[in-house]
Amino acid sequence: MPETPSRDDYSGAPADETATTGAPVSRRAARQAQQDGTGPATQASAPTPPSRPQAPPRATVSSTAPIDALFEEKGLGAPSTASNRHDRDRRKSRVAAWGVFAIVLAILGGLVAGGFYVWNTYEDQIRAVMGWEEPKDYDAGLAEGEASVTILSGQTGADISRALFDAGVTKTSDAFYSYLIDSGEDPNVLKPGVYSLQQKMTSEAVFTALLDPANKQEYTAQLREGLTVAQSVPRIAEGIGLPVEDVEAAVKDPAAYGVKAQSLEGWLFPATYTFDPDVTATQVIQAMVDRTVKALDDAGVPVDQRERILTVASIIEKEARKEDDFYKVSRVIENRLDPAISDTNGKLQMDSTAQYPFADREGGTSSRAEELEDDNPWNTYVNTGLPVTPIANPGELAIKAALEPADGPWQYFVTVNLDTGETVFSATFAEHEKAVAQYQKWCRDNPDGGCS
Repeated sequence: MPETPSRDDYSGAPADETATTGAPVSRRAARQAQQDGTGPATQASAPTPPSRPQAPPRATVSSTAPIDALFEEKGLGAPSTASNRHDRDRRKSRVAAWGVFAIVLAILGGLVAGGFYVWNTYEDQIRAVMGWEEPKDYDAGLAEGEASVTILSGQTGADISRALFDAGVTKTSDAFYSYLIDSGEDPNVLKPGVYSLQQKMTSEAVFTALLDPANKQEYTAQLREGLTVAQSVPRIAEGIGLPVEDVEAAVKDPAAYGVKAQSLEGWLFPATYTFDPDVTATQVIQAMVDRTVKALDDAGVPVDQRERILTVASIIEKEARKEDDFYKVSRVIENRLDPAISDTNGKLQMDSTAQYPFADREGGTSSRAEELEDDNPWNTYVNTGLPVTPIANPGELAIKAALEPADGPWQYFVTVNLDTGETVFSATFAEHEKAVAQYQKWCRDNPDGGCS
């Protein structure tokens, strides 16, 4: 930076003005020399005006300099430290902003995922607390199609309610029972028999229809899949109007119907049968056995394999919940019976077989200790191989699945949700234990779900 001139230098002449000799002189000395006649001649008419002191020169940038010069230090041509710092700060700000954005997204994603988990796990409880529960009953005006329901002597309102739901008549298993409680209607006024109803009916409309004699099917017996002979007998008698004793006597001799087995278990095909008023109990049972033979023949079952296929199919009918599961359960049975790969030494260990001799018991899906330990020829926890006879009446799907098991390594399965029928199939016991824990948790969360 140039030095600041002293006050004495500012005498009215520019500091850079020189004499003819080239030496710098002050304006006062020049004027004195002129007056003395020793200085150079000047024009009298154009005296030099006094000038103000000059300020120190400023640093300027030429308008023709490149724009890069704006970002260069004086005399260096390199980016300034301040500019570098500004750029770095700006980049850091952008990175930080994206980081915060990613964290926010992660938090929101976690909240959404957590919300879905809580809803799926506790949907029923949340609906109950918030008053969002789904209606138990169908709305009026939705009834469609046809359905048949059998009402037996001695059935409770809860029994009838379940039968209506199983037939697709009511929306939930307890809809009709709740209606009976709320309305005060007595289920004992309903007469045993088979009734023609519709699907998707309101419980009030169902009760009215069951009171109408026109909806009662005379001389009709309805057997559903999974019933035992003992459970079928009262349905046959009350539906057709035969004495129970006659039907019980008719099912005692399998050979009378051409069946080479020790009982007719599995041979009374599930269907709806209508007979003439004068039909006998023996004729009724013969019609049901003939229908089973037809189903076996249609499926291509060899004559000498009929009893085995019916036995396997009866277990599948009792154990499987969904159509695809029928074929997987069939594979589990075959894998356990195969000594080369069986983890259970040939024991099926199916709860349905252990429960069979106790078919009249009331309870849920879990077997009791006395059932699992009882030494009877049906208990596959005690005995190896198949039970001595079928354990229920299988339908066409179960028969087909017994013939065509799915391909897979499964040796275990457990239904982990009794409401939806979701079933987990496992190849190893370790995997199965995890599925059992899932089932136990569902049971804890649903104390009235039918586990016990």
